[in-house]
Amino acid sequence: MKIKFQLPDPRKKIQSYRRFIQWGFLLLTLWIGFRFLLFVHQAGGSGAVTVTRPPGVEAFLPISALISLKYWALTGIFNTIHPASLVLLLIILAIGLFLKKGFCSWICPIGLFSEYLAKIHVWIFERPRNLPRFIDYPLRSLKYLLLGFFAYAIFFEMDTASLAAFINTPYNRVADVKMLLFFSHASALTLKVLAALVLLSVLVRFFWCRYLCPYGALLGILSWLSPLKIHRNEKSCIDCNKCNKVCPANIKVATSKTVWSDECHACLQCVDACPVKDTLHLSVTTRKGRMPRWMYAAAIVLLFLLGTTLARALGVWHNSISTQEYRHHIQNINDPVYNHFRGQQPPNTQNN
Repeated sequence: MKIKFQLPDPRKKIQSYRRFIQWGFLLLTLWIGFRFLLFVHQAGGSGAVTVTRPPGVEAFLPISALISLKYWALTGIFNTIHPASLVLLLIILAIGLFLKKGFCSWICPIGLFSEYLAKIHVWIFERPRNLPRFIDYPLRSLKYLLLGFFAYAIFFEMDTASLAAFINTPYNRVADVKMLLFFSHASALTLKVLAALVLLSVLVRFFWCRYLCPYGALLGILSWLSPLKIHRNEKSCIDCNKCNKVCPANIKVATSKTVWSDECHACLQCVDACPVKDTLHLSVTTRKGRMPRWMYAAAIVLLFLLGTTLARALGVWHNSISTQEYRHHIQNINDPVYNHFRGQQPPNTQNN
């Protein structure tokens, strides 16, 4: 009996697959968070630690990743304090460079959460409401100002010695635990800020993603360099404006020959909504290098899987901090040395 292999129908809408991928990464994130919570709980006690620390938790350490990136560029050393944070940053940058801002609309859990808040917005107001341009454009600059602040502080203000000093401080070595405690023991101010962001994201669709996310700003810049763009065939376009209506970034796709906007997340909702075959497509040029929607979805997932698999093979996925050292840090986490960077060297706990 012969088994025939069939490629997915290129005309089939991709949104159900995108949602499946989004939920898959969300469940993976929750699983990583749960495992890390158990690890910290066990390491903070006196009993045996039976749960392995999941390296994926380092996805929430972007500052450490940026510092490690510059340190790697200057010294050639891929530091082993939080290596997965740098690996994940490199994967995200690769996605942005080759596949536009696909990370935002296919992988990022915050992006998925924002989409559901946007649905609440439409349910309340009955249709999408957008801020006027004279407010929208200045607000969109905020995420670039935040990105510029971090980039200047790290890439212009810190030399090799200060980078190494930060990497090896107790504060950085325990940054993953500090991040967990920040959310699990959130202050009243933190809860108010989070509640305000949720409320603003209901009132203004994708408020965090559009106006405040530094990652989104970085990927927006890289997306300009991406060879892939959404192209529109002007000859076959029937001016139905369905693409404009479904675009979450409020891009005027129906009047663009090529979508260059830094807000385009490559969610492909406009391509799915277009009723005329091949009028909207993701490609390198208007006529050449077309990428089927299913292939784009596969490329997003494969790039992520290949990157993490390669990191494991090269030994730059798991960090070099022992369970004994984690126990020391967690049991002394309230000491002032863990509050912020002071340039101290970590205590010698490897043999404790």
